[in-house]
Amino acid sequence: MTEKKYRFNPQTLDYEELKASWKERLRKVLIFVATAGVVGGGFFYAISRFTTTPKERSQARELEYLRLQYDVLNDKVTNLEALMDEMEDRDDNIYRIIFEADPVHSSVHIEGYDDSTHYNVSNEYANSKTIKELAYKIDILESRMYVQTKSFDEVYQMAINKADILKNIPAIMPVKKYDISRISSHYGYRTDPFYKVQKFHAGVDFSAPVGTPIYCPGDGKVTHVEKAKGGYGNYIIIDHGFGYETRYAHISKSLVKVGQKVTRGEEIALIGNSGKSTAPHLHYEVIKNGKTVNPINFFYNDLTPEEYDKVLEMSNLPSQTMD
Repeated sequence: MTEKKYRFNPQTLDYEELKASWKERLRKVLIFVATAGVVGGGFFYAISRFTTTPKERSQARELEYLRLQYDVLNDKVTNLEALMDEMEDRDDNIYRIIFEADPVHSSVHIEGYDDSTHYNVSNEYANSKTIKELAYKIDILESRMYVQTKSFDEVYQMAINKADILKNIPAIMPVKKYDISRISSHYGYRTDPFYKVQKFHAGVDFSAPVGTPIYCPGDGKVTHVEKAKGGYGNYIIIDHGFGYETRYAHISKSLVKVGQKVTRGEEIALIGNSGKSTAPHLHYEVIKNGKTVNPINFFYNDLTPEEYDKVLEMSNLPSQTMD
């Protein structure tokens, strides 16, 4: 019960009860409410600042667990990336070299993934960037694994076809190997006999009398039998498959025709002096995927290591081509 208050009235010489006006009562109510709000707010801040609810503690433990799991997952992705690096390196530098296949270009492994900006993760959260980066790494890894699987399928198929590859790839000299000194000019830049300037010589020249037999270095199919007065003169081209072709220029006579299948060691033509030539010889080229390569790298069935070293030494000496 509210205690009554009195005041002394000097006119009546008596105590009179004090009665607050409605404005005074409203002011007191407002002051009370404001004070209670400040005290309550301060108390709530202190509670929320220095204490946690059971639900908040549970959420904090869950968040810490998720962070730990993220670190574990990120470490696993990093280890898988290292494993993929090793697999790709072995594929390009061991398996594909064995089968003489071109390595897989690095851009193919991550084709379609330029950056991580396309991931639909809200930027309002503190860990949004971390989640995007991990999602991007996983997508790149998935793409690399898919490409590597396809590559291994291809290598497996090449292994199945290895017998055919070994049978078809040029592997012997196109002339009888009784005197490697018959190689009169090698692959690379040489002096042109007509213009006396350095020009690229795309094959190997074998000096021999007209009529000397020319032999097929690997199984294949004859695609060209041409006759001409200039340039290569009379020449033959054989397609050995697997990206390999061989050309035989300046011949005097062809012993095969277009479309004919030939085998390694089969006599296919005779050495001549046709076309742009200074003396009887065979100009021999090996072509891989449309580009000439050094033919002496394909004489391994004929040459001993010592003979191969001698041919390499001879190829480094300055010389003049015969065509």
